[in-house]
Amino acid sequence: MTQRKISSKTLFNSWRIWFFWHGSSQQAESLLGNAFGHALSPVIKELYADNKEERINAYKRSLTLFNTEQQVGAICPGIVCGLEEAKVNGHVNSDVISSVKVALIGPTSAIGDSLWVATLIPIFLTITLSITDAAGDFGWIGPLLFMIAYPLGTALMSWKLWKLGYKTGVEGIHRYMSSGKIDYLSKAMTVLGLLVVGALSASFVNMSIPVSITPVGGEASVVELDRLINQIFPSLLPLGLTVFIYWLYSKKKWAPIKIMGLVLVFSVILTALGYLTGVY
Repeated sequence: MTQRKISSKTLFNSWRIWFFWHGSSQQAESLLGNAFGHALSPVIKELYADNKEERINAYKRSLTLFNTEQQVGAICPGIVCGLEEAKVNGHVNSDVISSVKVALIGPTSAIGDSLWVATLIPIFLTITLSITDAAGDFGWIGPLLFMIAYPLGTALMSWKLWKLGYKTGVEGIHRYMSSGKIDYLSKAMTVLGLLVVGALSASFVNMSIPVSITPVGGEASVVELDRLINQIFPSLLPLGLTVFIYWLYSKKKWAPIKIMGLVLVFSVILTALGYLTGVY
């Protein structure tokens, strides 16, 4: 019996659908399930072209519950492409495919969120924001660099991981996961992400108290409250504001638009008080 193999064109078309459409069908019932099925449709059509019943079954198992961070998580549908190829050649059954698909949700979501969302994107944003801030009349270079490098870098990473998943298969991923390295990577990425977020808070979150304390009689020097606080604990106010907003978002479940509204209202009130009292 001739072994069937996914063509390079079909594999690329499958990835292209995932890359451009993975978030268009996200919903509460199966999360990224519809996007997963949409992405695998070219592969299913090619592998099960002469077997309608198997083609229908493949569509059904590809539409089940699935969720991941979509960029690093591109390795998941790549692995399933390899498993579908293995199934049509009689090496695995449908239960293996379904089990592997569910098992990949947790680790790829954790790594993707820690590595891509919480680490690499903030680092790249910091670089481009710094370029914009320092470039003066050429500040447009920062946004232009981000608009070019971000989608190209994302696409390249996603495609490489998709092919890695297809070629390596579940055996390679299982060896990597069972070695314990995935836990170390997740913890390292989490710590690195926290460091990056802390650096961003200190660099780009501004908050000050423009109040000066003048001793009675004016014999001693004027004490600037903001400078005094920064001498004791540099960037304490930006840190406090960041922690407060995080508390509202994570603990109180405030929507981002509500948090932005609160910050805007407080900014207007405090600015008005500053002008009324002669601080500004």
